[in-house]
Amino acid sequence: MTALLVANDGGHLAQLRSLAKRLPIADAFRWVTVPTPQSESLLEGEDVTWVKPAPTRDLRAAVHNAVLASPLFRRGRISAVVSTGSSLAVSVLPQARLHGTPSYYIESATRTDGPSLSGRVLARVPGVELYTQNASWASKKWKYAGSVFDGWEPLHLPEPRKVSKVVVSLGTSRTYGFRRLVEHVAPLLRDLGAEVLWQTGTTDTAGLPVLEPRAAVPAQELSTAMREADLVIAHAGTGVALEALQAGKLPLLIPRRAEFSEHVDDHQEQIAGMLRTRGLAVVREADQVSADDLSLAASRTVDLREDARPLAL
Repeated sequence: MTALLVANDGGHLAQLRSLAKRLPIADAFRWVTVPTPQSESLLEGEDVTWVKPAPTRDLRAAVHNAVLASPLFRRGRISAVVSTGSSLAVSVLPQARLHGTPSYYIESATRTDGPSLSGRVLARVPGVELYTQNASWASKKWKYAGSVFDGWEPLHLPEPRKVSKVVVSLGTSRTYGFRRLVEHVAPLLRDLGAEVLWQTGTTDTAGLPVLEPRAAVPAQELSTAMREADLVIAHAGTGVALEALQAGKLPLLIPRRAEFSEHVDDHQEQIAGMLRTRGLAVVREADQVSADDLSLAASRTVDLREDARPLAL
């Protein structure tokens, strides 16, 4: 028997990858996701079914991926389907239920006050088990399963790191840039004389002091760069926050804002606030970042306790 692990690329996949070892499922896994340099690197050596890019709220793409996923239920015995979203969950989980397959939807940790659009859609599908990673809005319908951020704790370094090597990651969105972050952070890093890996996605960096911006960096390379860095600066995405923590860095997170056309909504403010409450991030608005903030984030590290419990599915 095989369990399907289904997630869009980026933060959704990073969450599911981290949560997979805590799933109470003994069967082999097959992944269903979108091919990008990050996802291909992250899932190297795994059993993967690649589907098409699924932009936010793109109904045509969601239907296309439903067609691509349908043979999975005809070819073999699927024991369960688990997804952390977003649109791929809507493409696959309803089909699983039509075949009588147990289906579990774990809402993204970014959603701190209620479900996403995908979550609201799947709540209407009979038999899909619904879980939140934030106990504050758990209910009879949305059970609390635990969080991908369970077990992490912040630590103060005996002496602050000298900020000489930095990773700046803006995610890999194909739709939304984040020039405001670069405009305010790049001059600070130039003044420090820091060596910077810029992972900029679709962000236009023309005219800014940014050397060799890269739209996408493979997951293993980015992970290595974060481990070797003194500081990680990023948009407030769940995936990049997890990557920073796993590299032992407490990140400086800057939320994207819908009012500046940097994202579809302000959910990054929610994830940033939750991580700040846990002590797992320094959080600033793009136009408020200072050199002191860089030093503050560089003066801390994180550790993963070994007592993060299995998800209560």
